[in-house]
Amino acid sequence: MIARERLNQLKEKFGPAIQRADLPGDSRLFVFVEPSALKAICQHIFRDLDARYVTSIGLDDRPCSGKFLVAHDFAFDRDHLLCSVLAYLPADNPKVDSISDVVPGASWAEREMRDLVGIEPVGHRYLKRLVLPDGWPDGMHPLRKDVPWNHVPAGYDEEREFTFDEPPEGCMVVPFGPFHPTLDEPAHFRLYVEGEMVRGCEYRGFMVHRGIEKLAESVLTYNDIPMMAERICGICGCVHNVTYAQAVETAVALRAPPRAEYIRTIMLEIERLHSHLLWVGLACHIVGFDTLFMQSWRIREPIMWIAEKISGNRKTYALCVIGGVRWDITPEVRAELRQVLDKLEAEWRAVVAAVSKDKNIQKRTRGVGVADMTLVKNIGLIGPVARAAGADIDCRRDHPYAAYDRVDFDVITEFGCDVWSRVVVRMKEVFEAIRIIRQCLEKMEDGPLQVPIKDELPVGRIGVSSVEAPRGESHHFVITGENNRPHRWRVRAPTYQNLQAVPMMIKDQQLADMTISLGSIDPCFSCTDRMETIDLKSGVTKVWSQQELESMTRRGKA
Repeated sequence: MIARERLNQLKEKFGPAIQRADLPGDSRLFVFVEPSALKAICQHIFRDLDARYVTSIGLDDRPCSGKFLVAHDFAFDRDHLLCSVLAYLPADNPKVDSISDVVPGASWAEREMRDLVGIEPVGHRYLKRLVLPDGWPDGMHPLRKDVPWNHVPAGYDEEREFTFDEPPEGCMVVPFGPFHPTLDEPAHFRLYVEGEMVRGCEYRGFMVHRGIEKLAESVLTYNDIPMMAERICGICGCVHNVTYAQAVETAVALRAPPRAEYIRTIMLEIERLHSHLLWVGLACHIVGFDTLFMQSWRIREPIMWIAEKISGNRKTYALCVIGGVRWDITPEVRAELRQVLDKLEAEWRAVVAAVSKDKNIQKRTRGVGVADMTLVKNIGLIGPVARAAGADIDCRRDHPYAAYDRVDFDVITEFGCDVWSRVVVRMKEVFEAIRIIRQCLEKMEDGPLQVPIKDELPVGRIGVSSVEAPRGESHHFVITGENNRPHRWRVRAPTYQNLQAVPMMIKDQQLADMTISLGSIDPCFSCTDRMETIDLKSGVTKVWSQQELESMTRRGKA
């Protein structure tokens, strides 16, 4: 049993520092440790055992244990194992040694933990505010349990401004954002430029804040949250919908019926198809090849139509409930989907051939935005960005979920580490997605769509789930709670990790390459921005009823 072997390795090295462990299955391991040993244990897991860093979570657990809780999640991809290392911290002094100097990819998560929960990562080298608005009062941490979801903090300073770092000597500042023609969402890169060369930058984001994690533990219920999760991202909505449902299901030892798992797989791959087709078109647009941009989006459109036939919506499918799915795939839709895939595959081969031979695209993308294997390891890069650097990782194979353990597909890798390699990875993954959907349509058996749940879900269970979004791994962490809702729900979208590598990817390259370098990670800033905001000027809060939202939509105001 792999989970037991990994646990024994930790016990042999750290002895009594390992307080207890939960092994709900051979693919999950939750290890509770002494806070003083947390950093050394994480370093051993990350460096010596070569696990991949996933994310870190902070939790105000005072209503249950009287303490705070911190968790660092890692993935043993070759072992098909997800591991959480957890430590309880005293309520009157929630401090813990930072792991960011030995696990650099944990830097943002620890800063967020400090902002939102008030857990201090001692020794962190750059404890600048990350998530909270500039004028937010110090000492107010909105994810603490004693802060209501609609609380308006006193002492908000409207005049307080974010203080940027000083530029290097000899450099001038060129702002990229927060509003830029090639960005659909606000993000601010403060570029330090010497002549035409970028010598560094500072990122200021988290400007699109919504009440997601706080609302989940305060207002929403288990089966409300999939609809909220789907709105985390405008492209990868089904990914978050499925990831959340699976996190809860693994926490309470529940499994969706086989037919539901096949349908989840089909819808996730439909989403991958339309996302990759969209991205390749946008990449061509960024480098000035609008003909292929229009062709890519034309080919994409039938996929949107078939998604609407299945779910009633082109993009937000409302697919999952805990224990299954809402929508079935009828024999008529199955036949039509096969025809759509046949036509898409033929047309996409022509696009791939055109892009692959185009010298102008290659000149704009080869050697640009380089992220090598060292950066992949240290920052925890994922998805096409990592696979384009030769990292053979993919959650669909490494941590199988839904019906992925019953289909065959290849994990596409390239070795150029640059924008061009990311283009190639995404173009080839389209063919693998088609291959997966065809197998699911062939193998999907009849049966129920949902498992009936008669009793309340047990409290205090931990669940983690990773799903391979088009951009990379989405990871959800859940602790079940009372009142038919989670005690804590933490979302780590792929952009959250990949965005941290952008300053290194653009360093010492031309300013003109900034747009395609950033675009090559397919950034979704709304995925990354998850905190609640309040109208601080008026102090007004409002909960919209379903009837009000429906009425506004019909009047064209929403």
